[in-house]
Amino acid sequence: MERLIFLIVCLGAFAFFFKNIFRLVATICLGRAENRFDNLWSRCGSMFAYGFGQLRVIQKKFGYNHYFLFWGFMTLVLVNFEFLLNGIFPEFSLDFMGVLYVLLKFAADIMSLVVLGCVVLAIARRLFFRPYFIDQTADAFFILCMVGALMIAYFGQHACEIKLGHLEGGMKMPIAWALSNFFSAESAGSLARVFWWIHALVLLFFMNYLPYSKHLHVLTAIPNCFFRSKDMVATVPRLQFKKGEEFGISKVIQFRWKDLLDFMSCTECGRCQEVCPASNTQKTLNPKEMVHQGKVNLFTNSKAVFATRPADMLAPAPKDARMSVPLINGSDKSVSRKAIWDCTTCGACMQVCPVFIEHAPKIVQMRQHLVMEKAEFPEELIALFENSEQRSNPWGIAPSDRAKWAAELNVPMITEGVQAEYLFYVGCAGAFDSRARQVTTALTKILNAAGVSWGILGNEEKCCGDSVRRLGNEYVFDKMAQANIEQLKKYGIKKIITYCPHCYTTLKNDYRQFGADFEVMHHSELISSLIAAGKISPATDSAGRVVIHDSCYLGRYNNIYEQPRAVIKACSGGRAPAEMERCREKSFCCGAGGGRMWMEELDGKRIYLERTQEALRAAPDTIAVACPYCLTMYEDGVKDEKASDRVKVKDIAEIVAASIS
Repeated sequence: MERLIFLIVCLGAFAFFFKNIFRLVATICLGRAENRFDNLWSRCGSMFAYGFGQLRVIQKKFGYNHYFLFWGFMTLVLVNFEFLLNGIFPEFSLDFMGVLYVLLKFAADIMSLVVLGCVVLAIARRLFFRPYFIDQTADAFFILCMVGALMIAYFGQHACEIKLGHLEGGMKMPIAWALSNFFSAESAGSLARVFWWIHALVLLFFMNYLPYSKHLHVLTAIPNCFFRSKDMVATVPRLQFKKGEEFGISKVIQFRWKDLLDFMSCTECGRCQEVCPASNTQKTLNPKEMVHQGKVNLFTNSKAVFATRPADMLAPAPKDARMSVPLINGSDKSVSRKAIWDCTTCGACMQVCPVFIEHAPKIVQMRQHLVMEKAEFPEELIALFENSEQRSNPWGIAPSDRAKWAAELNVPMITEGVQAEYLFYVGCAGAFDSRARQVTTALTKILNAAGVSWGILGNEEKCCGDSVRRLGNEYVFDKMAQANIEQLKKYGIKKIITYCPHCYTTLKNDYRQFGADFEVMHHSELISSLIAAGKISPATDSAGRVVIHDSCYLGRYNNIYEQPRAVIKACSGGRAPAEMERCREKSFCCGAGGGRMWMEELDGKRIYLERTQEALRAAPDTIAVACPYCLTMYEDGVKDEKASDRVKVKDIAEIVAASIS
């Protein structure tokens, strides 16, 4: 009778589990199509390295606790498989595996203790030394208690069976054997059944509770690592402007299916929140909460979609599917408008996410809806959008002034028939901003000193459209990109040098969606190569103690870290630049990316001030940057901190130009 009861309970539990799995797959299929099945071998490697190997998890010290917890469960999978089948067929055993079975039982015994220790440590962490980015939730404690109960029941059952002589202890199951001394022969028989049923019921309940808990990632994280983007997601999907289409994302089912898998895969570890510049400076945006709100919105709306959709449950949701809760609103089941505009798109959240959730593109796509469908955006962006579209620069300065900086420098003009190997794409800041012009002039000096074949487009150069795209005005960006590519091809441009990382990543990454195949080089790459080739030889050390800042769009998005450091080292007598507390992949944003350069920062602490204070703690004479936006932000920060008399902010090109004079 006991076996029959367990059979009914077990079959019911597995039927409900597979029903939930189908529900999750069907929910993911509500998203738009996207091919994430290419490069299967590479994807398998990522899955094993980051899913099973937990490489990003263990980058944090406490991540090892999760690592051992995960591998403890992996070790116990076969043991629990045997346990469940043995409950239905008492004669079933894996002992046919021979010595491997002995090793399995030994490993399971040891790993059960390891898992129990990890559970105790995780509970203690949440109770006594909880980081601010970890939420104190009853759900988390409930899951940990269930895992602990599984381990205790496992030890209790096997200790009792060893006491009764049904199992061999000693070296095969040393922990259970040691615990068997705490049980009497009289009580061991009944307690063994009690522990067995606790283990069975908790295991089956745990399996079915996961899809409804914050630990849904146990089921989805490994697939999300498999479907991850091979490289840092540096852009957003290109839109097709067709009549009747909705632009941007206003409904959760308008995301691609991988985005919906992202929502389900969040571990709520808080690492994205810990590194987010907006969250660190008391803004509304919390990337962890944004993903959680997306998940809640998805599950809330999926019920309504499933109730009205066609019979094919694995087909994408129809365009006219009704949403019971809007995606962008500000409730606990939707994303706040304010949070959407707080983002600097620095990519720090994506850099640290252990399961490769792609936060920034989702925010940009929601901005697209607010800008193009609703015309709801911060007031200061009105001028930016108009200036970019009508005068092809954010400031609205006359296009005829774009080449004024070059008037007395005898700069080669490709538009006048000059044949050059490289186009120097000056960019709006380098052409119009008075401070950035000094960097442009410095780079001109370096190019001439090295004998580089180069030229500019002069007044025919146009804005690349970076800020317009990151702020969601995709329609204007689309027109700008196509016009720029047509012009560059008209003059036969093959190789491009940029000073601004935002121009660099736009020309290199975004324009590929429009068929461009230019070879784009940032000025830090070029200068580094010129120094290495001996074409320029920095001779002086005029910058003093230099601390370096990594631009988000140069470093995280394009993996350029070493070249700026090599340049400074060459200009400092072989001395490497000083590093800030947060540097390289962990660099903290200056606050200007994602179009934030053109917006007021009213809430909390100013991001640029947070970063400037960090730079000043390194006691520099010079703060070195490689981006005009960063240059502006640091100069404002140094002024605010009243440190202008002792600390200078310079682009690496200025440091090099001064050292070769």
